[in-house]
Amino acid sequence: MPALRIFPQYALLLTSSYSYRKLRSADGGQADGLGGLRRHFSCVLGEFRASRALATAVLLFSFLSTQVRAQSAPQPAPASEPASAASPTSATPPAGSVVVLPTIRILAAKRARPRAAKPKVPAAAVAASPLAAPDAVVPDAGSGPTVPPSMASEMTIPGRELNERAVTRPGEILEAAPGLAVVSHADGGKANQYYLRGYNLDHGTDLAIFVDDMPINLPTHAHGQGYADINWLMPETVNSLDVRKGPYFADVGDFATAGSLFINLKDSVEKNVAAVTLGSFGYQRYFTLGSTKLGAGTLLYAGETNFYDGPWVTPDNMKKFSGLLRYSQGTATDGFSATAMAYSNNWTTTEQVPARAIETGIISRYGEIDPSDGGNTSRYSLSARVAQTTDDGSWKANAYAVKYGLNLYNDFTWFLTNPVNGDQFQQHDDRVYTGFGASRAINGTLFGRPTETVFGIQSRYDDIDLALNNTVQRQITSPTLADHVNEGNAGIYAEHTVHWTDWMRTTLGWRGDYFAASVNSMLQPANSGHASGAIGSPKFRMVFGPFAKTEFFVGAGMGYHSNDARGTVITEQPGDPATPETQSPFLVRSRGAEVGVRTKIIPGLDSSVSLFYLHQASELVFDGDTGTTSPGRPSVRTGIEFTNDYHPAPWIHVDADLALSRARFLGYDAAQEATYLSLAGYPQAQIGNAPGNYVFNAPWMVASAGVTLGEQLGWFGDLRWRFISSRPLTEDNVFRSAPLSVFNGQIGYRFANGWRIQLDGLNLLNSHADQATYAYGSLLKTDNLFALCNSGSPPPAAVCQNGVMDYALHPIEPFAVRLTVAATF
Repeated sequence: MPALRIFPQYALLLTSSYSYRKLRSADGGQADGLGGLRRHFSCVLGEFRASRALATAVLLFSFLSTQVRAQSAPQPAPASEPASAASPTSATPPAGSVVVLPTIRILAAKRARPRAAKPKVPAAAVAASPLAAPDAVVPDAGSGPTVPPSMASEMTIPGRELNERAVTRPGEILEAAPGLAVVSHADGGKANQYYLRGYNLDHGTDLAIFVDDMPINLPTHAHGQGYADINWLMPETVNSLDVRKGPYFADVGDFATAGSLFINLKDSVEKNVAAVTLGSFGYQRYFTLGSTKLGAGTLLYAGETNFYDGPWVTPDNMKKFSGLLRYSQGTATDGFSATAMAYSNNWTTTEQVPARAIETGIISRYGEIDPSDGGNTSRYSLSARVAQTTDDGSWKANAYAVKYGLNLYNDFTWFLTNPVNGDQFQQHDDRVYTGFGASRAINGTLFGRPTETVFGIQSRYDDIDLALNNTVQRQITSPTLADHVNEGNAGIYAEHTVHWTDWMRTTLGWRGDYFAASVNSMLQPANSGHASGAIGSPKFRMVFGPFAKTEFFVGAGMGYHSNDARGTVITEQPGDPATPETQSPFLVRSRGAEVGVRTKIIPGLDSSVSLFYLHQASELVFDGDTGTTSPGRPSVRTGIEFTNDYHPAPWIHVDADLALSRARFLGYDAAQEATYLSLAGYPQAQIGNAPGNYVFNAPWMVASAGVTLGEQLGWFGDLRWRFISSRPLTEDNVFRSAPLSVFNGQIGYRFANGWRIQLDGLNLLNSHADQATYAYGSLLKTDNLFALCNSGSPPPAAVCQNGVMDYALHPIEPFAVRLTVAATF
């Protein structure tokens, strides 16, 4: 249809005609004296344009594919399959057709093969759980065989359900994982902040995130350990989300104490899509997604350009470009996929601001102290997955290479350290990381009972350039850190599952990890060195049932997270060689246990309850904002999660989740007591600094509920509520955040000719809550303490170094609407 072919051309025209303003020089004039550390800065503009070029290329490819399809008759689906059945890559070709690959065979119609002489594993041993999700998800090519859930909190969420949600940013689709809250304490391209199981996970520590088995968390990061940015993700390209919680699975190592998320991308789409979204506060998004047969496989392509200003006094002026190309052949168990992705983003941001500045009228609710805060980031990746079945089981492997860059300009304390120019600083991260993984699954028997044994290996290497600099309006005034880090790790694991009876199975596993790092501190050679560490982690899971469509689960295990490699070799405080600094261990142990029940005894309703316990040996982290380590105490978390997913009819879906937790430090904080006493006589600095056992920013409740209506054609809609409880912001619980409660919704209509119109409403009740809240010391020029600290008779140094204790907040955006017009062809 001519009307449909116009749509991708329009998107391409908008992308190609966009006039990009030259990026500010990233090196800020500090090339002299830092040598090799700055060698990538000049590439930032080129990377930005390269990402934009890929987004434009996939838009052009969409147009060309439309012309090809217009001349080719579509192939009808097999009569035995419904119209909404699997994508072309998962369809069954004619029997006997074989595609020869260099290392594997893609079997279109699986032939019977002679088995070894050992006893045959009963089909029931590896069959899907009777409590599997009602909406079947076609696995990605090369992802390997699916396995039934082995914990009550483990689940797979179809990509269709993820895309039925009205979200402000891409990362919020992860809130489909029960008990997970995703917020943003800054805009633009900065990674989201995550809450799960009583953890304030900051930007990803203790929550491992993978995309097609490629790890997203970044160790030894300039801004925060385990930094996991998925702003580059295009939600429409997601096939499914696998959710796990707790350290009970041997195939995941670093950052997985609270949980792990596996985002799986689509191999193909039934129809190509082109969409335009326009909304409040300058929101624009132009998107295309399509697939076409290429040789014996399928090529998937997607592109996105996104602009946003936000409600802020200083507009975000965000410019984001994302592109994806993916080639796949075969099926999940006998196939492979190769994926290329590119992303760049440039923005200005309104960071958290002091509450007293709003209350006294210095700034408005959507104002800022430093209008030059912001940053730029880029990410380019190549990844591949392959899998094959064998006579006695299966094997799979994956590999990846990623080029990543980030420049952040933040100012969290305003005039605390620099009373004249302010406290803005730059965090620079430029790295290449590569890795691979491989596993082998073998079916067998033990005492006549079926078993499955899985063993595997994983490895990763990061080559990282890091810098921390003092800046004024993004211009570098003095360096604090300039480090080059080489960090690598290797892990081996094994799991053995025995089906003792038809109603009981156990899984016993073990994982071993080794980490090594080399740190070259160019400004303070005393902070250079080598570090290494090894850790072993046993795992156990047990499943009873089903009894009356109900299963019972038990899990226990050990895990860990790594700390910033710089903190493991540091000897003196960055910028102050005369002050010694305490080193932190490379690997921090965690332990967990969980019991749960999952039932489908009520038709259409999938419910689960889980009780969990998590213990962390230390909350030690490297503070990227100051360049120092912060030794912490052990902590313990206990809680309960209640999850409900209800499909009473094909056109209605209701979900409601509740997570309660209690997080506390263990022991007594003598160092904090010393700080508290040093601030005596100055209540504006002393308040909130008393020792206590509350874990910073740990919510005691996260809840969500939603209802989705509609079918493939006609009217559809979604209404969703999410809630994050109040949280202690200081360990003595003197400062507490207000709760966050927000409603989002959407309504739309799908036409029979492939067009769709959709209206999203964000923050429907116009809540004035804060997305993120903190409490710490800072100084403004209007503070009485600022005048005292800069007078001839200042208070004690500890008082002026601490500043005025106050809330620092980032407000949620007000009510906004976004209108999407999309066409399929």
